[in-house]
Amino acid sequence: MLRGMCTSSFYAADLDAANAWYSDLFGIEPYYVVPNGYLEWRIGDYEGEFGIVNAAYANPGQVDTPAGAVVYWAVDDVDAALARLIEKGATPYQPITERGEGFVTAAAVDPFGNILGVMYNQHYLDKVAG
Repeated sequence: MLRGMCTSSFYAADLDAANAWYSDLFGIEPYYVVPNGYLEWRIGDYEGEFGIVNAAYANPGQVDTPAGAVVYWAVDDVDAALARLIEKGATPYQPITERGEGFVTAAAVDPFGNILGVMYNQHYLDKVAG
């Protein structure tokens, strides 16, 4: 039934600021833009879709505080990834946590109130290596 993660969607009240922040973080511009409504990048080994939706379209109370599910993106170095997010203006949310051999997570809140997780995941690396 579930064939794979298609798009992770985050919200931002200021799409221009979100575009600048995430384009700088990813090192690329969004490939898909709906003016004043939506931005989307394809990033990573499997070109996962990362979307930013205008916060005006969020459900009431949905974007008031960081909450809900955390999407973890695979990184090679959790310490460096978390430090870069914080350097760019994100705030720490979840400290670097060893989850077992080959699994380390951390999370930060971007300047727009979204939780962005980063993870070193040995299973992911094994899959990518083929």
